[in-house]
Amino acid sequence: MHLKNETILREFVLLGLSSDPKTQVALFIIFTSVYTIILIGNFLIIVLVLTDANLHTPMYFFLSTLSFLDLCYSTSTLPRMLKDLLSINKVISYGECAAQMYIALSLGESECVLLVVMAYDRYVAICCPLHYTTIMSKMVCIRLAVGTWMSGFLLSISHVVLTFNTNTCGHNVINHFICDVPEVLSLGCDNIILVELIFYIVGIIILLTPVTFIVISYVNIIQNILKIASSSGRRKAFSTCSSHMMVVVIFYGSAMASYMKPRSSSLPGTDKVIAVFYAIVTPMLNPMIYTLRNNNVKDAFVKLITK
Repeated sequence: MHLKNETILREFVLLGLSSDPKTQVALFIIFTSVYTIILIGNFLIIVLVLTDANLHTPMYFFLSTLSFLDLCYSTSTLPRMLKDLLSINKVISYGECAAQMYIALSLGESECVLLVVMAYDRYVAICCPLHYTTIMSKMVCIRLAVGTWMSGFLLSISHVVLTFNTNTCGHNVINHFICDVPEVLSLGCDNIILVELIFYIVGIIILLTPVTFIVISYVNIIQNILKIASSSGRRKAFSTCSSHMMVVVIFYGSAMASYMKPRSSSLPGTDKVIAVFYAIVTPMLNPMIYTLRNNNVKDAFVKLITK
C-alpha cells in the first residue's frame, strides 16, 4: 500500500482531448499539420528578419522574438500531446509535469510582457518619430528582449512551487492534455480556496497590467495618427500597428478566458478548447497575421525565394 501511494505521488495521468481511438487518430493528423505550420511559419519569420537588411529594425527584431517565443511555447506542449494521442499509457511523471507547467507558464508570461514592449515600440515610432532611433537603440532593444524572458521565468517560479505544494491526497488524474495550473490545483483535497484566490488575483494582475499599458499606448497612437494630414500617411501608420493589435486581442482574449474566470463557471471540456486556442492556434496564426498584412515581410519572402 505504501509503495502504491508513493507511485501515485510520483506521476499523473493526462486524459487528453478524447478517449475515442478514431478521434485520437484524427486529432493526431490535424495537430501534426498544425505543428508543422507553426514550425515553418515562425522559423521563416526569424530567417527573414535575420537575412533581410530592410527588416533590421526594432519592430521586426521584436517580431522575430515573438516568433521564437511561439516556437518554444508550442514545442513545450504539442509534442507531448501528439505522443499521448497515440499512446494507451498517458502517464506523465511528477517532474515532467512540473517542468512542462513551468516552461509553458514562463513563455506565456514572457509573451505578455513582449506584447507590451511591441506596443511601446509602436508608440515611440508614431508619437516620437524624431527620437525613435535614439530611444529604441540596438542595446535598448536587446535589454528589453532579455527583460521579457527574465520576467516570465522569474514570475513563474512561485506559481509552480505553490501549485505542487498542494496536497492531492493521491488524486493524480488530470482532465486535460497539458499540466496547467487550474487542472493540477483542482486535484487538491485540502481547502484550496485561498490558493485559488491567490492565483486568480495574480492572474488578473499579470494579464490586466500589460493590457492597461497597451490600451494607453494605442490611445495615444490613434490620437497621433488622426493628426496626420495625408490619408496615405494615416493608412501607413495604422498598418504598422494593426497586425500587433490583432495578435494582442487573440492572445489576451484567450488567456483571460482561461485564467480570469471563476472555476465554478467552467463547463466540462471548455478549458481544453480554450487551451487549444492559446497554446496551439495562436502560435499558428501569429506568423500568418504578420506576413499577410505586412508588405515588408512579403517583399523579404519574395527576395528569399528568388535567391
